[in-house]
Order: sequence, then C-alpha cells, then structure tokens
Amino acid sequence: MSSTFTVDQELTAAEENIHNKWDNRLEPLVTVDSGEVVRFECRDALDRQLTPESTAEDFANANFDPVHPLTGPVEIAGAEPGDVLAVEFLDFEHKGWGYTGYFPGGMGFGLLPEDFDKPGFHVWDLGDEVAHFVKDIEVPLGMFAGVSGVAPAEGGAHNTLPPRDTGGNIDIKHLTKGSTLYLPVEVEGALFSTGDCHAAQGDGEVCVTGIEAPMFVTARFDVLKGKSISQPEFETTGPFTPTGADEPMYGTSGVADDLMVATKKAIRHMISHLQVEHGLTAGEAYILCSAAVDLKINEVVDAPNWTVSAYLPESIFPE
Repeated sequence: MSSTFTVDQELTAAEENIHNKWDNRLEPLVTVDSGEVVRFECRDALDRQLTPESTAEDFANANFDPVHPLTGPVEIAGAEPGDVLAVEFLDFEHKGWGYTGYFPGGMGFGLLPEDFDKPGFHVWDLGDEVAHFVKDIEVPLGMFAGVSGVAPAEGGAHNTLPPRDTGGNIDIKHLTKGSTLYLPVEVEGALFSTGDCHAAQGDGEVCVTGIEAPMFVTARFDVLKGKSISQPEFETTGPFTPTGADEPMYGTSGVADDLMVATKKAIRHMISHLQVEHGLTAGEAYILCSAAVDLKINEVVDAPNWTVSAYLPESIFPE
C-alpha cells in the first residue's frame, strides 16, 4: 500500500449522496479513473437515529427503512462487466463514538434471539487505539466498512442486508487499512458504494451489530482487465488477533451435527464463561462477543459432528 496519497474526490454524507438499495439505475455521484482516490463520509448503519445518549429502548424502536445508508455510487471509468474492481482501503477515521446493541428476541435478529427477551445496548467511547467497555475492558480498534460493493446486473432495487456476489454487507473484519477488496464488475462503471462502518467486530457479529460508528473511508480504485472472479476476494494483513500478534486466548467449543447449532453452543458457552469468570451480565457478554470474540470452524470432516469454537482475547481485560 502507498504510504501517502492524494484524495481526488470527496463525498460527504449529505442526503443527496446517500442511498440504501443496490440498484444499477442509480446515477453516479462522481466518475474517477483507475488509480484515483475517493474519501467517503459514511453514516452509521441506523442512519443517525441514535446518539451517544440513546438507550436500549431507542435501539429496539429504531426504524429499519433507512438501513443501510450507503455513500455513493462512484463510477470507475473503463470498468465493464467481466472485469474486477480492486478497492484498496487507505484510511479509516471514526468520529469518537459507536454503539453495539441487540434487539428483543421476538424480532428474530442475531445468533441467539431466543436467549434474550429484552434489548441491550452499549455506547462505546472510541479512542485512538481502543473502544471502552464496562469493567475497564478495552477492545482494540479494527476499523473497516461492513458494506462495500458494486451494483448487481439484475434490475430493480435490492435490499442491502444480505451479502451478494458483488459484495455488499459482507462484514469481513479484516478489510482494514491496507487491505484490498476485489469485486466482480457486473455493470458498466461498476458503481461502487460503501457504509455500515465498524470500529471493531468479532468474527460472527453474533448479536447483529459490531461497534457501529459513523466514519470516513478512503479508498483507491483500479480496474483489472486480466482477472476474473465470481464473488468477492481480498488481500489483507489483518490484524488477525486484537493486538496484531499471537496472544493468549480462551476458547469455548460447540459440537453438533449442524454448524449453526454448534455455533450457538460455542457462543452460549462463552457467555457463561464471561459471566462466571469476568462478572459480566449475560447481555454485556453477548455484546462483547459481537465486538471482540472470533468464531472459527475447527473441523467439518469428522461426521456426524462438527466443531466450532469461540476465541476470547485475554488482552482486552485489565491487568
């Protein structure tokens, strides 16, 4: 990655720069050439309905109509169907705060809706390097855009919630500063948009939110004519642990004949561990799992049961 760069275009989070559907009929806000850099101002995933003073009830009552507000689209000159768009993430800048919440179980969101009848919510104070949680727990920042994608070839307006062949809500936490995302181009000009930024996230985003935060995203675009892919690919140097180096972890394993059941067991065991060993409530533990605990598939070959484990970094706790 280049250590220095010049921003060629800047898009604010003004209303005329925001959309919340994938639609190849959208007119591009700007057109850039390969090698040029765009700085995007991105709203939070719930489109400014929440503030640092919001409560769990405010979170539970949020309107889903504006989810996800995306900044764009940007046209990349020369991009044609069959090409690949390389998106090099050069920088991320937060605005000092973020939030993580889970909805009432009856709404059916998150990995464990059946375990939490009432909503939960935490507002994080974001520093230069960490996000502050309860009991002096500090989660290292790992900023990335949860949604990055290009317009699909299929006509009409498409929901931003599910990830797609052309990217979108892929929530890959390793698309941090210095990473490059490769997206298959399906329409002329590619029409790239981004948003749903996270200050940090555990692999799995289990309570349905990471550390959601308004943010600036700076990216360089290149059109690759000699590369062909059908779904997103990427290059990244991580970090693959919160500190960026191998570090002590505590793991809880889920074993079942279904990967989703095994995943739920692993997180339930981790929630119990956080309650017993670290004095968190079940709701606090669920939020922390979403922000800092990584899920990994350990094996899918020893039929009839598969193993999924949840990894908790011990470095987030005070000495």
